[in-house]
Amino acid sequence: MQNSPELTSLGEAKPDALFSAKSAFPECQFPCDFEVPRFSSRHDLVPEIDPNYRLDSDTTIALLSGFRFNRRVLLQGMHGTGKSTHIEQVAARLNWPCLRINLDGQITRMDLLGKDIITIKDGKQITEFQLGLIPWAMQRPIALVLDEYDAGRPDVMFVIQRMLEREGKLTLLDQNRVIEPHPAFRIFATSNTVGLGNWNSIYHGTQLLNHGQMDRWDVVAALNYLEPKAEEQIIKAKVPSLNNSENSLVVEQMIALANLTRNGFAAGDLSTLMSTRTVITWAENWAIFGDLALAFRLAFLNKCESEEKKLIAEYYQRCFNTELVLPKSNLDQ
Repeated sequence: MQNSPELTSLGEAKPDALFSAKSAFPECQFPCDFEVPRFSSRHDLVPEIDPNYRLDSDTTIALLSGFRFNRRVLLQGMHGTGKSTHIEQVAARLNWPCLRINLDGQITRMDLLGKDIITIKDGKQITEFQLGLIPWAMQRPIALVLDEYDAGRPDVMFVIQRMLEREGKLTLLDQNRVIEPHPAFRIFATSNTVGLGNWNSIYHGTQLLNHGQMDRWDVVAALNYLEPKAEEQIIKAKVPSLNNSENSLVVEQMIALANLTRNGFAAGDLSTLMSTRTVITWAENWAIFGDLALAFRLAFLNKCESEEKKLIAEYYQRCFNTELVLPKSNLDQ
């Protein structure tokens, strides 16, 4: 990756235009205004713009402060609220290259920092150092997004901690080398918790982050689920066949059911919930199969724990005034 000519040339790029935040994002209502930088040309790493995505005003202005003033921005919220997508959509509108790294349990220090690899040059086998994702990204105008930040292993988190400092440099001890960040390098992160670990037994695998980690984030924004009307507009935009008065009530009922699962998840009654993405999938399945209940089972119910399906069936009956028939095999479990 580091030797690709297309990506190597990215290091020479820089934001070359300034726009007012309010004029660049007219759909948002900002309490303040400042100029935000933007690239005039697009790169392969720039995410595609989703015209149907609804930007949250408070979250957007927080992210723009990261792009404009190099603030470290942590975006917290329950899964399915669109945290990573929100960062990508802001970056897409700024033509800012974006790279996402998921800090799951499998990623190691070597993946992030780099490692020695064996390669062939001039017919001879030699060992050379290959940069990891973090030093590679730091030397380019890239918005680095650390997904599942609160699930990172402790040894990985200490690698990240140094670079979170303002103009933070990265030291590669094996190479006796210090990586200077590119002036347009930015860093963001998403998390389900705010460093509190496995709170309420909901998010298994999340870690308790020390104060030194959390204190290095300049801005911590919270992203919640959309208001029902906004969510309804997105679903109708994604599934145009539902964009009529005949189906409007059904879409409202679908969103009401989704909100019941979200409340149940927050209360610890359910181990999963319906995100906006799940509701869209349900709507798409409905358009394919023509059966709302079947589409619901295929999009969400079959993902749930067996003992929770009766509660979800109650939610369904409450919203649609229709009994959701569960397969016998599920009832017998």
